[in-house]
Amino acid sequence: MKIVPFKAVRPARDKVALVTTRSYDEYTPAELASQLDYNPFSFLHVLNPAYLNQQKLSEAVRFKAVHTRYTEFKDDEVLRQEATPVFYLYEIQSKSRVFTGIIAGTAIEDYKQNRIKKHEDTLPYRVEYFKDYLHQTGFNTEPVLVTYPQHKGLEEWIIARKQRRPLYLFSSLNRDKHTLWRIRDEQEIAWIQEQFSGMESLYIADGHHRSASSELLFDQYGQDGNASLGYFMSFLICESNLKIYEYNRVVSGLNGLSARQFVEALEVDFEVTNRHLELWKPEQKFEFGMYLEDEFYSLKLRDTAFKSVLEALDAQILYDKILHPLLGITDLRNDGRIDYIPGSRPITTIKETVDEGHCTVGFMLYPASIDEIKQLADNDLIMPPKSTYIEPKLRSGLVVYEL
Repeated sequence: MKIVPFKAVRPARDKVALVTTRSYDEYTPAELASQLDYNPFSFLHVLNPAYLNQQKLSEAVRFKAVHTRYTEFKDDEVLRQEATPVFYLYEIQSKSRVFTGIIAGTAIEDYKQNRIKKHEDTLPYRVEYFKDYLHQTGFNTEPVLVTYPQHKGLEEWIIARKQRRPLYLFSSLNRDKHTLWRIRDEQEIAWIQEQFSGMESLYIADGHHRSASSELLFDQYGQDGNASLGYFMSFLICESNLKIYEYNRVVSGLNGLSARQFVEALEVDFEVTNRHLELWKPEQKFEFGMYLEDEFYSLKLRDTAFKSVLEALDAQILYDKILHPLLGITDLRNDGRIDYIPGSRPITTIKETVDEGHCTVGFMLYPASIDEIKQLADNDLIMPPKSTYIEPKLRSGLVVYEL
């Protein structure tokens, strides 16, 4: 497995807390307006360059404007480029967890040869869109989240490396603490590369569209002599350090069934227990929670014998046993009756969504394990859409990979 250091672009040290942002899509309109109105250093100004004049730009014009704004941030030294290629060690500390990984370039060739493995499908239009974005803006600031197996040597190195003075130490507005160490010693870089060279496989946890877009960009322009196109920026994290949440489902309507008829139909495949007002959620695999007409239910699958890891995946079981045959949902991506709520949000979110009449029934799942994800990837199988919500979620504008 080949990983490489790169001449990253990053914020000036005194501005890093002001520059970095959550992913653009995570902001509510009010939050976005607040950041853009009152923080001139926010990387959101790069990502949304038309904010000040409220223009609706064509795709090509917008991408060019993003590139121009990015260049202005560099000219004003809000962003600065490393003098030599480097790795970074990056730690995110929240109230409940600490995530630590290495920011590096991972090889498109390893991705093509399926040594960097996938478990999610991609949408061609999104891959094409982000490929054009990368090509015209000339940079990427969203690392692909990639996992590696337990490695004692890297674990010991990380513990020791954290004892040194960091390049950055700052807190974000959600009270997470961020620490970044720069790795520029050639011998240390070579040692890290050697550890990864002995690994047979890496696994994409999050960022399937970003990696697929990087591959497409390489296929179209990789022969132009730009070596950076042969790699995409990744956050390499030990698989045991991930936090994998489920994606819960809420559905509008019961496909013509009454609530009583629906519960009776569920009893064919599940042991159904009325939990009344108990905020119940699954405690193990093959269990499902349901909220319907002001009451919670537990659903325990009766037959747990399956022929493949995909059939045994809880998200697939929910589709095969309930969503498709009982509720008539065939397209999990595009059917307007179904919506998804990440398991990182409290179970009361599902209750409120149903109680307020936005949906009729909510389903809670038990999260998939890293072993299930790896088995699916090893067998070239694809999870149903919105099967996992994986942390850490990385900040934009902290480290930029130029193309």
